[in-house]
Amino acid sequence: METIFAPATARGRGGVAVIRISGPHADSALKALSGKGPGAPRLAELRELRDPQSENVLDLALVLFFQGPHSFTGEDVVELHLHGGLAVVDSVVEGLGKIAGLRFAEPGEFSRRAVENGKFDLSAAEGIADLIEAETSAQQVQALRQMKGTFGVLCDGWRDQLVRSLAYVEADIDFADEDLPEDLAASVLPGLTALREEMSGFLSDHRGERIRDGIFVAVVGPPNAGKSSLVNALARRDAVIVSEEAGTTRDVVEVRLKMAGLPVTVCDTAGLRDGVGVVEQEGIRRARQTADEADLRVWMQSAEDATLDFFATVEPQDLKLVNKVDLVPNPLAAPDIAQLSIKTGSGVAAFEEALGARVEEIFVRGEEPLITRARHRKELEACAGALDGALSLLRVGGETALIAEELRHAARAVGRVTGRVDVEELLDVVFRDFCIGK
Repeated sequence: METIFAPATARGRGGVAVIRISGPHADSALKALSGKGPGAPRLAELRELRDPQSENVLDLALVLFFQGPHSFTGEDVVELHLHGGLAVVDSVVEGLGKIAGLRFAEPGEFSRRAVENGKFDLSAAEGIADLIEAETSAQQVQALRQMKGTFGVLCDGWRDQLVRSLAYVEADIDFADEDLPEDLAASVLPGLTALREEMSGFLSDHRGERIRDGIFVAVVGPPNAGKSSLVNALARRDAVIVSEEAGTTRDVVEVRLKMAGLPVTVCDTAGLRDGVGVVEQEGIRRARQTADEADLRVWMQSAEDATLDFFATVEPQDLKLVNKVDLVPNPLAAPDIAQLSIKTGSGVAAFEEALGARVEEIFVRGEEPLITRARHRKELEACAGALDGALSLLRVGGETALIAEELRHAARAVGRVTGRVDVEELLDVVFRDFCIGK
């Protein structure tokens, strides 16, 4: 195994920069830089670092040694805590490159080695990446939860159940002449049916992906309702052109915000009306498409011509809004209709709070693990598809070998989520559960 090194902190000036070295020659690399090998594990030492060839002083650094397997990668690891100047970091990196047996790490290689050495699974490694990329508190909480392994534990539990069921089916094939219970393969049907139902509920939940990638809120309504002004008010800047002329907004304009600790993209759309030109009509088509695809919609009217009919088909989770209430004495009112005047500022803060609360209500519930990546969804959908095939065969008394193959595909698919793709342990399950060859 090669010894690798790379900065563990982002490039740029700062108080401290960390360079990580991992592999069998980490100790000799430290000796080449500082004149002596590692001290006691996990004990920081102040050392002078020198270029291994010219012996020029590079920095006065804190040095830490983590002896494998008690390290991030599971290998011997040295961390160099340097002063965070660009010249310092570059000179130490250059010095490490002069040491035989060392090479610069590939992107993500430290985490990859940690997975290969069993420190955590693939989904937890992705949680670390998400934590680094987190911009909001909800993304941070979700990434920490995944990094701690809650999602991996769930997937491993599903996989273990599939492997166990596969062991029963394989036993029915391979040891048919042994003294085993009758209809052994058919006995797995209830458990697999319950597993499929659990997976269905999990796959229908898209909250994790929305928290990671962003929640889309579409502002929809007729021209001159104040949609662009609302988006600007929420963004606290002039993100969208505002004009008294109807039909100013011809395309969907997106503004990224943070609400209730969640990443939210608010979409300003073209005003909905009939009898307009080709260009504006295309904008209206896109507005309707955006509204259909959005996670949440704000349906907005001007108080001057607001009607209850406009809100008649609004979904329960969507928000209803009447703007320009300062222009009419008795604006349209109902318990579920927010009233505001963006021009005067009346009601804007209350509506922003209500919108944040609705987003939080929909997307932040409980601490259960969630799907956060397209890769996870793809593999779990493949697992569910193979499981459906096995269940269909089980219900009609299908060929046992075909049932086993479907279960094998299902176990492999869910195993790919966490990196556990070896189904050879099914033999251990067989011999543990049945006294074969007694």
